[in-house]
Amino acid sequence: MKRMALSAVGSSGVFALTRALSATMARILMYHNFSSLGATDADALNIDGIRRQFTYLRRHYHIVPLLQIAEQLASGHGLKPRMAALTIDDGRRNCYEFLFPLLKEFEFPATFFVVSSFIRGEDWIWTDKVIWLSEQPNPPIELVPGKLEAVFGVLNRLRPEARNAEIEAMAKRARVTIPQAAPAKYTPCSWNQLREMADSGLVEIGSHTLTHPILSTLTDEESWYELCESRRQIEEALSKTVRCFCFPNGKSGDYRPSQVQQIADAGYLCSVVAESGLVGNREDRYQLPRIGGRSEILFRQRIDGAEYYRHTLRSWFRSPEK
Repeated sequence: MKRMALSAVGSSGVFALTRALSATMARILMYHNFSSLGATDADALNIDGIRRQFTYLRRHYHIVPLLQIAEQLASGHGLKPRMAALTIDDGRRNCYEFLFPLLKEFEFPATFFVVSSFIRGEDWIWTDKVIWLSEQPNPPIELVPGKLEAVFGVLNRLRPEARNAEIEAMAKRARVTIPQAAPAKYTPCSWNQLREMADSGLVEIGSHTLTHPILSTLTDEESWYELCESRRQIEEALSKTVRCFCFPNGKSGDYRPSQVQQIADAGYLCSVVAESGLVGNREDRYQLPRIGGRSEILFRQRIDGAEYYRHTLRSWFRSPEK
Protein backbone atom coordinates (compact mmCIF):
# COMPACT_ATOMS: atom_id res chain seq x y z
CA MET A 1 0.00 0.00 0.00
CA LYS A 2 2.82 2.42 0.92
CA ARG A 3 4.68 1.67 -2.30
CA MET A 4 1.48 2.30 -4.28
CA ALA A 5 1.02 5.63 -2.51
CA LEU A 6 4.66 6.55 -3.17
CA SER A 7 4.29 5.65 -6.83
CA ALA A 8 1.10 7.70 -7.12
CA VAL A 9 2.66 10.77 -5.52
CA GLY A 10 5.80 10.38 -7.60
CA SER A 11 3.79 10.08 -10.79
CA SER A 12 1.88 13.25 -9.94
CA GLY A 13 5.11 15.24 -10.09
CA VAL A 14 4.80 16.60 -6.53
CA PHE A 15 8.27 15.45 -5.47
CA ALA A 16 9.86 16.81 -8.64
CA LEU A 17 8.14 20.16 -8.06
CA THR A 18 9.14 20.53 -4.40
CA ARG A 19 12.64 19.31 -5.22
CA ALA A 20 12.98 22.07 -7.83
CA LEU A 21 11.47 24.74 -5.58
CA SER A 22 13.89 23.89 -2.76
CA ALA A 23 16.96 23.34 -4.95
CA THR A 24 18.90 26.20 -3.33
CA MET A 25 18.44 24.70 0.14
CA ALA A 26 20.80 22.01 1.45
CA ARG A 27 19.74 18.75 3.03
CA ILE A 28 21.50 17.16 6.00
CA LEU A 29 20.45 13.56 6.53
CA MET A 30 20.47 12.01 10.00
CA TYR A 31 21.13 8.31 10.62
CA HIS A 32 21.70 6.22 13.76
CA ASN A 33 21.63 2.45 13.18
CA PHE A 34 22.20 0.04 10.32
CA SER A 35 21.61 -3.68 9.86
CA SER A 36 22.35 -6.56 7.54
CA LEU A 37 20.70 -7.48 4.25
CA GLY A 38 17.04 -8.31 4.77
CA ALA A 39 17.03 -7.48 8.51
CA THR A 40 13.81 -5.99 9.87
CA ASP A 41 14.95 -4.18 13.02
CA ALA A 42 12.53 -1.25 13.41
CA ASP A 43 15.31 0.99 14.73
CA ALA A 44 17.79 0.37 11.88
CA LEU A 45 18.09 0.90 8.15
CA ASN A 46 19.19 -2.32 6.49
CA ILE A 47 21.56 -2.63 3.55
CA ASP A 48 18.67 -2.77 1.07
CA GLY A 49 17.30 0.49 2.45
CA ILE A 50 20.69 2.18 2.43
CA ARG A 51 21.25 1.23 -1.19
CA ARG A 52 17.83 2.51 -2.27
CA GLN A 53 18.38 5.82 -0.51
CA PHE A 54 21.89 6.21 -1.89
CA THR A 55 20.73 5.42 -5.42
CA TYR A 56 18.04 8.08 -5.15
CA LEU A 57 20.46 10.60 -3.68
CA ARG A 58 23.00 10.01 -6.45
CA ARG A 59 20.28 10.58 -9.05
CA HIS A 60 19.01 13.89 -7.67
CA TYR A 61 21.61 15.46 -5.34
CA HIS A 62 25.26 16.30 -4.93
CA ILE A 63 26.55 14.56 -1.79
CA VAL A 64 29.13 16.79 -0.08
CA PRO A 65 30.87 16.83 3.30
CA LEU A 66 28.92 18.56 6.07
CA LEU A 67 31.88 20.91 6.44
CA GLN A 68 31.41 22.14 2.87
CA ILE A 69 27.88 23.29 3.71
CA ALA A 70 29.15 24.97 6.89
CA GLU A 71 31.98 26.70 5.06
CA GLN A 72 29.65 28.04 2.39
CA LEU A 73 27.29 29.38 5.07
CA ALA A 74 30.23 31.02 6.84
CA SER A 75 31.42 32.63 3.61
CA GLY A 76 28.07 34.33 3.01
CA HIS A 77 28.23 33.46 -0.69
CA GLY A 78 25.21 31.20 -0.64
CA LEU A 79 24.75 27.46 -1.03
CA LYS A 80 25.25 25.65 -4.29
CA PRO A 81 22.13 23.92 -5.68
CA ARG A 82 21.00 20.48 -4.56
CA MET A 83 23.63 19.88 -1.90
CA ALA A 84 23.11 17.07 0.60
CA ALA A 85 25.27 15.78 3.47
CA LEU A 86 25.14 12.51 5.40
CA THR A 87 25.50 12.39 9.21
CA ILE A 88 25.45 9.45 11.62
CA ASP A 89 25.10 9.73 15.39
CA ASP A 90 26.55 7.90 18.40
CA GLY A 91 29.43 5.69 17.26
CA ARG A 92 27.96 2.20 16.97
CA ARG A 93 29.88 -0.49 15.13
CA ASN A 94 27.03 -1.15 12.72
CA CYS A 95 28.05 2.06 10.92
CA TYR A 96 31.44 0.51 10.15
CA GLU A 97 29.98 -2.90 9.31
CA PHE A 98 27.05 -1.96 7.10
CA LEU A 99 27.24 1.70 6.04
CA PHE A 100 30.94 2.24 5.43
CA PRO A 101 31.20 -0.36 2.60
CA LEU A 102 28.38 1.44 0.78
CA LEU A 103 29.98 4.84 1.35
CA LYS A 104 33.04 3.47 -0.43
CA GLU A 105 30.99 1.91 -3.22
CA PHE A 106 29.04 5.12 -3.91
CA GLU A 107 32.02 7.36 -3.03
CA PHE A 108 29.83 9.38 -0.66
CA PRO A 109 31.37 11.47 2.14
CA ALA A 110 29.77 11.41 5.60
CA THR A 111 30.22 12.80 9.10
CA PHE A 112 30.18 10.31 11.99
CA PHE A 113 29.47 11.87 15.41
CA VAL A 114 30.81 9.69 18.23
CA VAL A 115 30.43 9.64 22.01
CA SER A 116 34.06 9.36 23.08
CA SER A 117 33.59 7.52 26.41
CA PHE A 118 31.50 4.96 24.50
CA ILE A 119 34.32 4.39 22.01
CA ARG A 120 36.77 4.09 24.92
CA GLY A 121 34.64 1.31 26.43
CA GLU A 122 33.97 3.20 29.65
CA ASP A 123 30.19 2.78 29.38
CA TRP A 124 27.50 2.33 26.76
CA ILE A 125 25.00 4.95 25.76
CA TRP A 126 22.20 5.45 28.29
CA THR A 127 19.49 5.71 25.63
CA ASP A 128 20.50 2.26 24.37
CA LYS A 129 20.18 0.88 27.90
CA VAL A 130 16.57 2.07 28.00
CA ILE A 131 15.83 0.50 24.61
CA TRP A 132 17.55 -2.72 25.73
CA LEU A 133 15.33 -2.80 28.83
CA SER A 134 12.25 -2.38 26.65
CA GLU A 135 13.31 -5.45 24.64
CA GLN A 136 13.53 -7.77 27.63
CA PRO A 137 10.98 -10.60 28.09
CA ASN A 138 9.39 -8.82 31.06
CA PRO A 139 10.13 -5.10 30.62
CA PRO A 140 9.14 -2.62 33.32
CA ILE A 141 5.55 -1.46 32.90
CA GLU A 142 6.62 2.03 31.80
CA LEU A 143 8.54 0.55 28.83
CA VAL A 144 5.78 -1.50 27.26
CA PRO A 145 5.11 -0.75 23.56
CA GLY A 146 3.83 2.74 22.94
CA LYS A 147 5.27 4.29 26.10
CA LEU A 148 8.96 4.53 25.27
CA GLU A 149 8.78 8.04 23.85
CA ALA A 150 7.08 9.35 27.01
CA VAL A 151 9.76 7.74 29.18
CA PHE A 152 12.50 9.43 27.16
CA GLY A 153 10.62 12.72 27.55
CA VAL A 154 10.92 12.38 31.32
CA LEU A 155 14.51 11.09 31.38
CA ASN A 156 15.68 13.87 29.05
CA ARG A 157 14.80 16.45 31.69
CA LEU A 158 16.77 14.80 34.53
CA ARG A 159 20.34 15.46 35.52
CA PRO A 160 22.65 12.54 34.58
CA GLU A 161 22.89 11.13 38.10
CA ALA A 162 19.10 11.15 38.56
CA ARG A 163 18.55 9.76 35.08
CA ASN A 164 21.00 6.90 35.65
CA ALA A 165 19.39 6.10 39.00
CA GLU A 166 15.97 5.89 37.34
CA ILE A 167 17.31 3.56 34.63
CA GLU A 168 18.76 1.28 37.32
CA ALA A 169 15.42 1.37 39.13
CA MET A 170 13.64 0.30 35.95
CA ALA A 171 16.10 -2.58 35.55
CA LYS A 172 15.41 -3.65 39.15
CA ARG A 173 11.66 -3.62 38.51
CA ALA A 174 12.27 -5.76 35.42
CA ARG A 175 14.44 -8.09 37.53
CA VAL A 176 17.40 -7.82 35.17
CA THR A 177 20.93 -6.50 35.47
CA ILE A 178 22.12 -4.07 32.83
CA PRO A 179 25.29 -5.52 31.26
CA GLN A 180 28.48 -3.64 31.96
CA ALA A 181 29.49 -3.88 28.29
CA ALA A 182 27.13 -3.08 25.44
CA PRO A 183 25.34 -6.10 23.92
CA ALA A 184 26.21 -6.89 20.30
CA LYS A 185 23.45 -4.74 18.84
CA TYR A 186 24.79 -1.68 20.67
CA THR A 187 28.55 -2.31 20.41
CA PRO A 188 30.75 0.73 19.68
CA CYS A 189 33.28 1.13 16.93
CA SER A 190 36.89 0.66 17.92
CA TRP A 191 39.42 3.45 17.48
CA ASN A 192 41.04 1.38 14.72
CA GLN A 193 37.73 1.21 12.84
CA LEU A 194 37.21 4.95 13.22
CA ARG A 195 40.78 5.53 12.06
CA GLU A 196 40.22 3.37 8.98
CA MET A 197 37.09 5.33 8.09
CA ALA A 198 38.77 8.70 8.69
CA ASP A 199 41.87 7.69 6.70
CA SER A 200 39.66 6.73 3.75
CA GLY A 201 39.02 10.43 3.16
CA LEU A 202 35.28 9.79 3.09
CA VAL A 203 34.39 9.99 6.79
CA GLU A 204 34.82 13.01 9.04
CA ILE A 205 34.71 12.10 12.74
CA GLY A 206 32.85 14.64 14.86
CA SER A 207 32.06 14.98 18.55
CA HIS A 208 28.77 13.86 20.10
CA THR A 209 30.00 14.78 23.62
CA LEU A 210 31.88 12.75 26.18
CA THR A 211 28.96 10.85 27.79
CA HIS A 212 25.82 11.76 25.75
CA PRO A 213 24.08 13.95 28.36
CA ILE A 214 21.19 16.24 27.50
CA LEU A 215 23.11 19.50 27.70
CA SER A 216 20.26 21.54 29.15
CA THR A 217 20.44 19.37 32.29
CA LEU A 218 24.06 20.44 32.84
CA THR A 219 25.66 23.65 34.04
CA ASP A 220 27.58 25.61 31.43
CA GLU A 221 30.82 24.52 33.09
CA GLU A 222 29.82 20.87 32.75
CA SER A 223 28.73 21.21 29.13
CA TRP A 224 31.99 23.00 28.27
CA TYR A 225 33.91 20.01 29.64
CA GLU A 226 31.72 17.57 27.68
CA LEU A 227 32.30 19.23 24.32
CA CYS A 228 35.99 20.01 24.87
CA GLU A 229 37.11 16.75 26.49
CA SER A 230 35.33 14.64 23.89
CA ARG A 231 37.13 16.49 21.11
CA ARG A 232 40.46 16.14 22.90
CA GLN A 233 40.02 12.38 23.25
CA ILE A 234 39.02 11.92 19.61
CA GLU A 235 41.86 14.08 18.30
CA GLU A 236 44.38 12.31 20.50
CA ALA A 237 43.24 8.86 19.35
CA LEU A 238 42.89 9.62 15.63
CA SER A 239 45.41 12.44 15.07
CA LYS A 240 42.65 14.29 13.21
CA THR A 241 41.17 17.72 13.91
CA VAL A 242 37.56 17.56 15.11
CA ARG A 243 35.55 20.39 13.53
CA CYS A 244 31.90 19.31 13.83
CA PHE A 245 29.64 18.81 16.84
CA CYS A 246 26.26 17.12 17.32
CA PHE A 247 23.89 17.96 20.20
CA PRO A 248 22.63 14.84 22.04
CA ASN A 249 18.96 14.37 21.21
CA GLY A 250 19.11 17.86 19.70
CA LYS A 251 15.49 18.93 20.08
CA SER A 252 14.15 22.24 21.36
CA GLY A 253 14.77 22.40 25.10
CA ASP A 254 17.74 20.01 24.98
CA TYR A 255 20.28 22.84 25.00
CA ARG A 256 20.52 26.53 25.89
CA PRO A 257 21.66 29.53 23.79
CA SER A 258 24.74 29.79 26.01
CA GLN A 259 25.68 26.24 25.02
CA VAL A 260 25.26 27.01 21.33
CA GLN A 261 27.73 29.86 21.89
CA GLN A 262 30.09 27.43 23.63
CA ILE A 263 30.32 25.37 20.44
CA ALA A 264 31.52 28.42 18.53
CA ASP A 265 33.82 29.54 21.37
CA ALA A 266 35.42 26.10 21.49
CA GLY A 267 36.40 26.44 17.84
CA TYR A 268 33.99 24.04 16.15
CA LEU A 269 33.02 25.12 12.63
CA CYS A 270 29.44 23.86 12.89
CA SER A 271 26.98 21.79 14.88
CA VAL A 272 23.80 19.90 14.05
CA VAL A 273 20.53 19.39 15.88
CA ALA A 274 17.61 16.98 15.36
CA GLU A 275 14.96 19.55 14.47
CA SER A 276 13.60 18.65 11.04
CA GLY A 277 14.14 21.09 8.19
CA LEU A 278 16.12 22.14 5.15
CA VAL A 279 19.14 24.44 5.32
CA GLY A 280 18.74 27.92 3.88
CA ASN A 281 21.41 30.49 3.07
CA ARG A 282 20.86 32.31 6.37
CA GLU A 283 20.83 29.21 8.57
CA ASP A 284 22.72 29.33 11.86
CA ARG A 285 25.61 26.93 11.21
CA TYR A 286 25.63 26.03 14.92
CA GLN A 287 22.01 24.83 14.84
CA LEU A 288 21.78 23.09 11.49
CA PRO A 289 18.51 21.13 11.07
CA ARG A 290 18.50 17.59 9.74
CA ILE A 291 16.05 15.17 8.16
CA GLY A 292 15.67 11.43 8.52
CA GLY A 293 13.35 8.64 7.58
CA ARG A 294 13.77 4.89 7.25
CA SER A 295 10.61 4.23 5.21
CA GLU A 296 10.91 5.03 1.51
CA ILE A 297 7.91 7.34 1.38
CA LEU A 298 8.99 9.33 4.43
CA PHE A 299 12.51 9.60 3.05
CA ARG A 300 11.20 10.93 -0.29
CA GLN A 301 8.80 13.37 1.38
CA ARG A 302 11.60 14.86 3.44
CA ILE A 303 14.55 14.79 1.07
CA ASP A 304 12.56 16.31 -1.81
CA GLY A 305 11.07 19.08 0.32
CA ALA A 306 7.41 17.99 0.21
CA GLU A 307 7.18 17.84 3.99
CA TYR A 308 9.00 21.18 4.32
CA TYR A 309 6.45 22.95 2.11
CA ARG A 310 3.53 21.20 3.80
CA HIS A 311 4.68 22.56 7.17
CA THR A 312 5.41 25.97 5.66
CA LEU A 313 1.92 26.24 4.16
CA ARG A 314 0.29 25.00 7.35
CA SER A 315 2.16 27.65 9.38
CA TRP A 316 1.23 30.33 6.86
CA PHE A 317 -2.49 29.54 7.03
CA ARG A 318 -2.37 29.36 10.84
CA SER A 319 -0.70 32.78 11.11
CA PRO A 320 -3.01 35.27 12.90
CA GLU A 321 -2.12 37.88 10.28
CA LYS A 322 -3.73 35.81 7.52
